[in-house]
Amino acid sequence: MIYTMHKEALLARSLKSKGTPTLLGGQLPINVINNSQYIPPLTTGDQVTEKYVADDLPSVDHAIHTALSDKNKTILLVGPEGSGKTTALEKLVVDWAKGEHLQNVSYIFQFQFRELNSLDGMLSLETFMSHHHSHFSPESMCQVLQKPESLLFVFDELDQYKHSLDPSVHTLCSDPRQLASVSCLVASLLHGTLLTGAAFLVASRPTGCLQFLSGSRVDLLGFLKPQRKAFVNGFFTDPAIANRALMNMEKTLGFYDFCTSPRFCWTVCSIYKSLMDADERLPETLTQVCVSIMVHLIQVLSLNEARSRDLVSALGKMASHCFLDQRSGCTKEEIISFGFQQFLTSQSSADAFLRLDGDLESDGCVFSFHSQVMQEFLLAAAFFLDKSTSESMKEMLEKHEGHAKFLDVYLSGLSEPNQRRPLETLLGEFDSDRILDFKSWLKSSSQETLEGCYKEKHYRCFRRLHQSQNESLVKEIITPSARIGISYGDVGLQDCVALNYVFMCLGEMEQLNLYCAKDLTEEKAEMLAPAMALSQKIILLQSFLRPGSVPHLASALSKGRTKELDLSHSHLGDASFKLLCTGLRDCKLLKLKLAVCRLTAACCGDLVSVLTSGTSQLCVLELMYNELGDQGLTQLCQALRSPHCKLQELQLQTCQLTAASMEVLSTALCSGQSDLRKLTLTYNTIGESGVDLLSRSLQHPLCKLQSLELFDCQLTDACCASLAEALKSEHCCLLELDLSVNDLGQEGALLLCEALSRPGCPLEKLGLTRCELTQLVYEVLGSLLRSGTSRLKSLSVAMSSVGDQGAKHLWDAVAHPSCLLEDLNVEMIHLTDACVGDLCAAVRASKTLRSLDLKNNLLTNASVPALVQLMQESHNMQELNLRYNDFCEEAFNMLDQCDKINY
Repeated sequence: MIYTMHKEALLARSLKSKGTPTLLGGQLPINVINNSQYIPPLTTGDQVTEKYVADDLPSVDHAIHTALSDKNKTILLVGPEGSGKTTALEKLVVDWAKGEHLQNVSYIFQFQFRELNSLDGMLSLETFMSHHHSHFSPESMCQVLQKPESLLFVFDELDQYKHSLDPSVHTLCSDPRQLASVSCLVASLLHGTLLTGAAFLVASRPTGCLQFLSGSRVDLLGFLKPQRKAFVNGFFTDPAIANRALMNMEKTLGFYDFCTSPRFCWTVCSIYKSLMDADERLPETLTQVCVSIMVHLIQVLSLNEARSRDLVSALGKMASHCFLDQRSGCTKEEIISFGFQQFLTSQSSADAFLRLDGDLESDGCVFSFHSQVMQEFLLAAAFFLDKSTSESMKEMLEKHEGHAKFLDVYLSGLSEPNQRRPLETLLGEFDSDRILDFKSWLKSSSQETLEGCYKEKHYRCFRRLHQSQNESLVKEIITPSARIGISYGDVGLQDCVALNYVFMCLGEMEQLNLYCAKDLTEEKAEMLAPAMALSQKIILLQSFLRPGSVPHLASALSKGRTKELDLSHSHLGDASFKLLCTGLRDCKLLKLKLAVCRLTAACCGDLVSVLTSGTSQLCVLELMYNELGDQGLTQLCQALRSPHCKLQELQLQTCQLTAASMEVLSTALCSGQSDLRKLTLTYNTIGESGVDLLSRSLQHPLCKLQSLELFDCQLTDACCASLAEALKSEHCCLLELDLSVNDLGQEGALLLCEALSRPGCPLEKLGLTRCELTQLVYEVLGSLLRSGTSRLKSLSVAMSSVGDQGAKHLWDAVAHPSCLLEDLNVEMIHLTDACVGDLCAAVRASKTLRSLDLKNNLLTNASVPALVQLMQESHNMQELNLRYNDFCEEAFNMLDQCDKINY
């Protein structure tokens, strides 16, 4: 009998909920429930982090029921203003009272924290409960409280509670009959000393009070796009009108965090309805939305121009006071000091903008803003209207920095005549001096920001420009010199919208740099697609692209002017790459970087289709560190044999290749169709047999290869004979050869030197780092460089233990007039100070040497003066690398004197 009576009483109390819907305050929860308009907000929390992903988040109802079924005794429901906490709690209670959910709970008791603020005196828990739920007699309440494990307490609006929940400031009680203050009773309940075993559901905005409570936290996200769509479709009866409203809402507002608020969705839909009923245009910016809300509220209040200005001025002063004091509300005395006295009537004009807690006639009542979005807008509007202060724009912004998130954005929007005009018809003209002051600040601060490299400041600048909707202003601020390197790093959806607007105003950009974009979702990519299409270069290095984002990138490539795309370290995968290829087949792309993209042989068929399409312009392809294997390379060779393939550079470092695929590669290089000029096979197990096959192609008259990198391919001197034969061939056009980190030894190196001595040998760059070279090899190389027949301009013979004596042959060659060397690398060959005299003499005598690498040798402070003087006097030398030698701290001051020395 008591059980049934309690359910009926809860339902009756819900149906009698006081209050009326307000544009900014939202609908009454019970109206939403009774009108079947309830859409469960989404949530996430510790208990669902691993189970759900962004596209499969639980509803708040599901999260609460799950937490309660897991026997969590305290559940903290946390979310920002208007996110649906109160409605969700009301729905839970109503459903229980109707017998639909949580029937394992015997009794639910519902409380509002702000209603508890005014309760004074000493009470027992039994008396307190009977007072709050008067349908219980003291005897029946005592009986109910004897089984706490069957009870659920629902507390709403913890952020409005004026008492502390810190257990250290209370003497917690455990007896329901013990007399205590209400604040002590509440603290004792929530800390588990009273009614041990009962369950508690506490809702709050993020607040410091939460630190004193432990339990299962459920963070309320509110509405994402699908829920907003359902809400708008339910709000408007006409599907065509609903679709128009939804499209505008998503385009104009959908990228802001506060659009997850069900209350804000209701506010926007209400304004859209009034605008469409009046056959007026829908807003295009957040500023215009807020202007429309303000215009609607002022028209409803029927205030004249002077009173309207006074109201906005008073609201602006209150908004500033709340932001600066980091408070959510103000006392009656405070708001009167702001100029509200004339608006505090029985039907207060302030009600449209403010929420009243308590009795208006009482001095203890508290006023707070329904919406922080409008709180910031009112602050901006009041600043442009109020001439009573001499505070400059810069001073005002600096004062509110860190408190008002959108203040500068609103000021930017309101500084444009077309956006503020509807307000000026009701409030009078904004102060022209203040608008000019803001414009001046906007230009100077933007230009200063874009000269720096802080991406957050860049995006802030773009958001202001987007809000202004002034194309000429964008072009004035973002000059050609400022367009390189902007938009660096991870992006949010709001950043994507602002960045895309800037790009569209400018018409083209040298590059879109999204390095390390941690989560490029479909929505972000869709928003950025026009900007991508306008960019000459797109950098997505170390970014994570969700599969849904790839089609938008592909579409941008096919429609745009992009010539270089860097997807290195993006872990793209075969499936996403297949989607990308739809855009690669018909685009202007010249260079594609796909290093470390988790590609396998399975993607190579699609790649071949792109390269042989007849429309692809791709000439540089980087595929290093992908598991292509011999099967993948064999497929790629089909493209190299096609007359439509324009590939000139192919990088295949660490692609798990072996000699098994070298024959088909060699055949492709000799086909007469391949335009390949540069081939990198570094870190693959090619071996001697693989090099023999490649060497044959180098001798073929139709092979166009000019650069071959075989760094660390497990080669020995056995491969050098075939390479030497290739270099001797009259048809060989190889200009660069890197054989570093292979065990060529003396015999192999001498075979190569013999080939290089052939008149007409084209090789200009040779890499022999860590190839087990000897002093004899250095002697032969020195002779070769002096011979007048060698075309070598770059030589790397690092990491060989030849010391000063071996290097002497190179210094003699460098000094010789026939030597053409421009770059010489002798890192880690055990050079000492004894060689510095010969080294300096050689460099002074050389007319070609520009760069010398002496890293990791045994030079000491004694050599530094001579080397510094050498670099200061030399006109040819551009760089001397002295890192990791045996220098002491005192040498660094001398080295600092020459900026051409790296140390």
